Amino acid sequence: MYMIETKKLTKKYGSFTAVNNINLHIQKGRIYGFLVPNGAGKSTTMKMLLGIAQPTAGSFHIGKKSYPGDRMEILKEIGSFIEAPAFYGSLSGEENLDILRSILGLPKQSVADVLELTGLAPYQKRAAKKYSLGMKQRLGLAGALLGMPPILILDEPTNGLDPAGIHEIRTLIRSLPQTYNCTILVSSHLLSEIELLADDIGILNRGRLLFEGTASQLKEKAHAAGFPTDSLEDTFLALIDADNKKRGGIKR
Repeated sequence: MYMIETKKLTKKYGSFTAVNNINLHIQKGRIYGFLVPNGAGKSTTMKMLLGIAQPTAGSFHIGKKSYPGDRMEILKEIGSFIEAPAFYGSLSGEENLDILRSILGLPKQSVADVLELTGLAPYQKRAAKKYSLGMKQRLGLAGALLGMPPILILDEPTNGLDPAGIHEIRTLIRSLPQTYNCTILVSSHLLSEIELLADDIGILNRGRLLFEGTASQLKEKAHAAGFPTDSLEDTFLALIDADNKKRGGIKR
């Protein structure tokens, strides 16, 4: 079963096409890793799924709900972490989450649940401005997890972290589908992270989806095309380079 599926999803800004007829198939209970060069349309795609950006063409469904008819119901089923999370620095982690909980109309126990899940319970009374970067990322994830939504959309959740912080966040994200049967769409500019984190991979370049499948399927495709397969990075760079050369200077 596909928890998220897009059909020819497209977003244009004037003559510029940020996302071009992409068809995503994200299976329930799995982690789908978005692997993209900068400016390739990843954030635009995520914002369309969240209803922040309106598609120019195409459609998508999340679970049994379709956009745009079920837009508000779709939003209730998604927890998101887009760009750097913003908090009230003078308030504690618990107080920041309680404000969000109140806006979402969730029970008070939901704050305690996500603090425990993200490992922040011992620090819940500490002011958010005194949190380390890794703890702030965890707090952002805790906000996304409030109410235990069936879908999480996480844009660069390990951005700016040191190796220890990256390991912490990766371990947490990796545990979530088993913990409460959620589906995760996650992006990262760190190829090694996607390789360690994701069950399935989507490669986007210049607004177009070049590949979708498992890492082993990617290696098979790369091998058949004569691309290097020693590492995901080598395969990714070869695939992107070949696509750029194929399209030359043609606009999206």
